Amino acid sequence: MSTLTLQVKEQVAEITIQSPPANALSSTILQDLSEEMDRIEQDESIKAILLKGEGKFFSAGADIKEFTSLQGASDYEGLSSKGQDLFNRIENFHIPVIAAIHGAALGGGLELAMACHIRYVADEAKIGLPEINLGIVPGFAGTQRLPRYVGAPKAYEMILTGVPITGSEAASLGLANQSFPGEEVFEQAEKLARTIASKSGPAINQVMNLIPYAHTSTFSEGVNAEASAFGEVFGNEDAKEGIQAFIEKRKPEFKDK
Repeated sequence: MSTLTLQVKEQVAEITIQSPPANALSSTILQDLSEEMDRIEQDESIKAILLKGEGKFFSAGADIKEFTSLQGASDYEGLSSKGQDLFNRIENFHIPVIAAIHGAALGGGLELAMACHIRYVADEAKIGLPEINLGIVPGFAGTQRLPRYVGAPKAYEMILTGVPITGSEAASLGLANQSFPGEEVFEQAEKLARTIASKSGPAINQVMNLIPYAHTSTFSEGVNAEASAFGEVFGNEDAKEGIQAFIEKRKPEFKDK
């Protein structure tokens, strides 16, 4: 039985982690998530992904019980690489992935959320990397992504103490885009996903390709890529429709062409 559900509504793919009580990220969940990404990748009509957890948590972390079945450094390194590869794929996906975080996103759960492009979080959610309390370190790129969002000093503090912060603090630090009271986070994340999905598919794809240049390439390389993309989208039917709709003061009807 799958540990996830996938529903497509209004060109938005909603993935829900269903592994009570903590939605712990077992190797099975990682595999199921990879397979769902495969399905989404093959459906050109999908323009945004909403990722959330069922029950009390987004995900409270890795499946600790699974650790006891691993033997030696090579097994642990293999598990780490598997999670890193999947999360890298999410980060580099051709459409945006939005995480709706409630309850807790701890350890691997936060590492998964940090691989998403946009994070909406409940005010009172617990956000952190508590691996140090087990005598280990984050293994799904937490030591690399967290400093990007909160800076090195705060990342050192969070990882070395293992003490979580609240969702509202995560938003104030830039780790989350916005925080909301309680379950309002789901409503707001769904609204955002639908808003994005209403835009032109080719333009969305270009944005997803361009923004990573800001931290992987020089400024010159980034602006050159942007100029190329700017020229390319103007040859699309959607660009003509968007400009005409603006002139006529109406909502555009994009065809993703």
